[in-house]
This record gives sequence, C-alpha cells and structure tokens, in this order.
Amino acid sequence: MNFNLSIFVSALGSPSLVQGAWLTILLTIVSFGFGLAIGLVVAVARDNRYRVIRALAWGYVWVFRAVPTIVQLLFVWNALPQMIPALKGSWFTPFMAATLALSLNEGAYAAEIVRGGLLAIDDGQKLAARALGLSPFRTFRRVIAPQLVRVIIPPISNDFITLLKITSLAYIISLRELVNNAQLAIASTFRFAEWYAAVAVYFLVIVSIFMFLQSLIEKRFVWTSRGNEPGAVARIRSGVMR
Repeated sequence: MNFNLSIFVSALGSPSLVQGAWLTILLTIVSFGFGLAIGLVVAVARDNRYRVIRALAWGYVWVFRAVPTIVQLLFVWNALPQMIPALKGSWFTPFMAATLALSLNEGAYAAEIVRGGLLAIDDGQKLAARALGLSPFRTFRRVIAPQLVRVIIPPISNDFITLLKITSLAYIISLRELVNNAQLAIASTFRFAEWYAAVAVYFLVIVSIFMFLQSLIEKRFVWTSRGNEPGAVARIRSGVMR
C-alpha cells in the first residue's frame, strides 16, 4: 500500500490546511446565520395573507432549491459583477461571493425547515395567547419561538452540517478553503491519498464537534413529560403571562 504516514502527519499539521479549516468554519457560521435569518422571513412570508408575497416567497425557495449550488456560486462570482458594476471592485472577494451565494442557498432550505416547525405548532395556542392579551410579537417570543426551537433543532443542525460540507464547492471561485488548499498542495506533491485523508480527518473532527454541540442544545431544549416536577406549571404560566 503506497501510503506514506509521515506525509500524512505532515499534512495534518500543515498551516495551509489549518488556515483553510478555520476559513471553512467561518464561512459556514456566517452563511448559516444569514441563511437562517432569511429562512425565517421567507417562512413567515409563505403564510402571508397576500398572494403576491406568498408567490414571491415560494419562487425564492423554488429557484434556490432547484439550481445546483455550484451554479449559484459561479453566477454570483462571475455573472453578478457583469450585472452590477459595483461588484467589480477588489472589495468583492471570493469569501464575500461565497457567503452571499451560500446564504441565499441556505435561506431556501432553512425556510422549509422553519415552515415545517411552524406548521407543527397548534394554531389554538396563538388564539389562547391573544385571549390573554399578548401582542403578536410577544406571542411569537413567549409561545411560538420556544416550541419552534425544539422542533427544528434536529433538522436545522443536520442542515448546518450539510452546509459545512457544501463549502468545499467554493474552491470553484478560488476561495482558499480547506479543500482548495489541499488541492494546491497535491498539485506540487502528487500525494493524493495522504492529503485527501488529512482533509477527511479535518472534516470528521469539525463535524464531530458540531454534533456534540447539537446534542447539548437538544438537551437544553428537550421536552419534559414530568408533570409532577416542582414548579413546572407555574413556570409555564409565568412564561406566557409575562
């Protein structure tokens, strides 16, 4: 077997891979944050009383779920500056292009996850909150949001991990992320097995860390069926009435 362990260990500690890994994590977190915000707005718009707004929200989800991510990256990096001359400046970096493309892409998937979570919540709770005199904002914050978080944590966490792996497509626009840096090293060493194995280890470690964080978040927001828990009913009532 032609696998050089010393080259593999050297690749693991390579500054280029370490730098690429940090950039990959940063790109994932930033794109996910913007995408989740977009998804929440679009999910609410999908249930708007105005048909035009519902149609626009549906069209957004349809386009960004249907078009391959790599095409979206290429369009934002190559085509968008031709349509918007202001983007031709040096300030429009590959990282910004990747963030824009991946945020819009993530927003479409997050919208469907959030919409599914909203549909899982009984409308009767909204009516009860209104009967208690809560404003729409406080109804969402006190009644809807806590339940929504519990429902969407598993699918949204899985979506986050998928986005983490999708960031590797950003090599196509010359972003120096983890995979691109490995490709550059391979171009000079031709040691495919060792460098690709090192990249796989990086992704395994990063995903394992985020899966651990996901489990902690799920425990934090876990449903409880212990009706005899001291003060449980009082806490629920106080959470609604405040």
